[in-house]
Amino acid sequence: MSPPPDDSSPEAPVESPRGWLRATIVAGFAAAFVAAAIGFVGFISQLRGAETRPAGRADGIVVLTGGSSRVSDAMELLAAGYGKRLLISGVHPTNAASDISSALSANQSLLACCVDLDRSAVNTRSNAAEARRWAHERGFRSLIVVTSNYHMPRAIVELSHAMPDIALIPYAVVGDKWRDEPWWTSGAAVRLLLSEYVKYVAAEMRVRLADLGLDLAFEFADQSTGSLPQHRSATAQAN
Repeated sequence: MSPPPDDSSPEAPVESPRGWLRATIVAGFAAAFVAAAIGFVGFISQLRGAETRPAGRADGIVVLTGGSSRVSDAMELLAAGYGKRLLISGVHPTNAASDISSALSANQSLLACCVDLDRSAVNTRSNAAEARRWAHERGFRSLIVVTSNYHMPRAIVELSHAMPDIALIPYAVVGDKWRDEPWWTSGAAVRLLLSEYVKYVAAEMRVRLADLGLDLAFEFADQSTGSLPQHRSATAQAN
C-alpha cells in the first residue's frame, strides 16, 4: 500500500496568494455593488412623484434655482401666503432683476416687496450657506424648501446641516417628463438620477465627517440647466 501524498511535495496543489487576493477584491466589489444598488433603491423611494402643497406655513421660502418651474412654483407659494418672504438662491450674476420680473409677470407686486435674490451661490452647499445667512438675518425659524424632486434629498442634507436650528418643510417640484413617462424608460433620466445619487451619497459622507470634526471642502459641480427658459440661465451652477 502506497503512503499518502506528502502535502509539502512539489506535486501537491498550492493555493496562490494572488488567487486569494483576486477573490477578496471580487467579493469586495460585489458587496459594494449590492450596497450601492440597495442605496439607490432607497434614494429613489424618497422622490415624490406628484406635487403636494406644504403641510403648513413657514416664516420664509427658499428656492434653489436650476430646474424647470422651480421659481414659478415658489412664487405661487409666496402668493398663497405660505411664507413672508422668498429667497431665490443661485441667480446667475449676469441676470438682472428685470429678467426674472419679465419671466414672472403675474407676480410683479410680490417681486417688488417680498423677494430677495442671491447671486453668490454656485452649488447646493453654498445655497445652504446663503439660505442660512438670509434666514438668520430675518429671524426666521422655519423655511419651505423648493427644488426638484430628484434634488430634494441632497438639498435637505446640506440645508439641515447648515442650519440645524431651523425647521425645513420640503416642497418637491415634479417636472413634466417625470409625470409623463417612467424614469427607467429614459436614458437621460437614469443618468441624471445616478449622478444625483452619487452627489447625495457624497454630501451625506461629508456632513457625517463634519459632525466628527473632519470638515472636507469637496462637492461635485452641479450641471447647469437653467431655470428661466424664456431668458438667460438664472443660475450660476444649477442643481
